[in-house]
Amino acid sequence: MSKRRALGQHFLRNAGIARAIVDLVAPTPRDHVVEIGPGEGALTAELARRAGRVTALEVDRELAARLRARALERLEVLDADARTWDYGALMRPEGGRVLVVGNLPYSVGKPILEALVTARTAIDDMALMLQREVAERLAAPPGSKVYGSLSVLTQLYCDVRLALRVPPSAFRPPPEVDSAVVHLRVRPAPRVPLGDERRFHVVVRAAFGQRRKMLANALAAGLGLPLDTARERSASAGIDPRRRAETLSVEEFAALAESL
Repeated sequence: MSKRRALGQHFLRNAGIARAIVDLVAPTPRDHVVEIGPGEGALTAELARRAGRVTALEVDRELAARLRARALERLEVLDADARTWDYGALMRPEGGRVLVVGNLPYSVGKPILEALVTARTAIDDMALMLQREVAERLAAPPGSKVYGSLSVLTQLYCDVRLALRVPPSAFRPPPEVDSAVVHLRVRPAPRVPLGDERRFHVVVRAAFGQRRKMLANALAAGLGLPLDTARERSASAGIDPRRRAETLSVEEFAALAESL
């Protein structure tokens, strides 16, 4: 348990919640499911029962060995770190989908999520358990206090919704914070056309780098621009430079990146 605690991982023990998570992506015999952090296998058996193939990524070798010993059909257990595993190499089954399901360790949830979004062209649907605070940030709309760069850079590529809230009592040992499950459906193309995706990412991160400041001030500091230039470029994109980053939609960020 010490390694799992170090990762911030807690084992799901509520069978009803496990079924609800699997129902979000509704695997069929044509689909390949990648499960992240199977732990004691609360989700694994249900996934293996319904999907055509399940690949479980488990960093703890002892837990991986226990899962292999259950000899579930259609299940392959890999000793793998979900932060660095190559999701982009996944191949879609003929007529099927690639699905990702997992109870992400709290301490490494964000880097795993970023790796999944980076590999989005190889993935169709995801159901991910995260610390509730992170899950709410992912699904937050513009104007929300928790809307930030993680919201924008995820919603650019995925339709995101907060699907389930999960209390500490659903885990062993119970965490000190609430959890939530987000359902991410990968879009066939970015939500808005982008001339330069890298520039979009840089602008979004700069805008939220000093989120208490007005947009032009944050951009000037984050991008190393003269303040007058940041104001002019914001205005030319049709955006009041006195606004704050958390009020801008994905579409407005795209116009701002193009102007800059």
